[in-house]
Amino acid sequence: SWNVFEDRIVYQLVVFLQPPPGYSFRLELYGGMHLPERCCDIRVVLECTCSRTGDMFCFLHSSDNNQSSPLLSTLCTGSYLDVEEIACWVQNLVRSAWERLPQWHNWQLRLLPSSHSCRLLLTGPSEMQLCAVLLFAVQQGSP
Repeated sequence: SWNVFEDRIVYQLVVFLQPPPGYSFRLELYGGMHLPERCCDIRVVLECTCSRTGDMFCFLHSSDNNQSSPLLSTLCTGSYLDVEEIACWVQNLVRSAWERLPQWHNWQLRLLPSSHSCRLLLTGPSEMQLCAVLLFAVQQGSP
């Protein structure tokens, strides 16, 4: 969605996260508690992929089943996705990519503080401002 707020255009984008191959997301709802900003934890579960790999064992059934994705160790706390880590990781990716986009050299990128989303403020040569808010989500029932 998008909105005009004072002198800035604000875009809100939902970014659906997908688990790495061999993993799935499981929502664990909080029992009886209703917290509007956070209703559940997202557990990252190692899945059996033996039938998809033929004769080879998957990570779950291999003798060395302590392997984990480096990405998961960056974005998780224990077995759960950590939205603050995800926001920080995406902000670092955006900052790094921004430096490589010469067509935007007239625009200034500023990362705005946020622990549960990625908020970017772009200011153009005519002081026009665009604010992009990336909201992270997972689809229930997705592999």
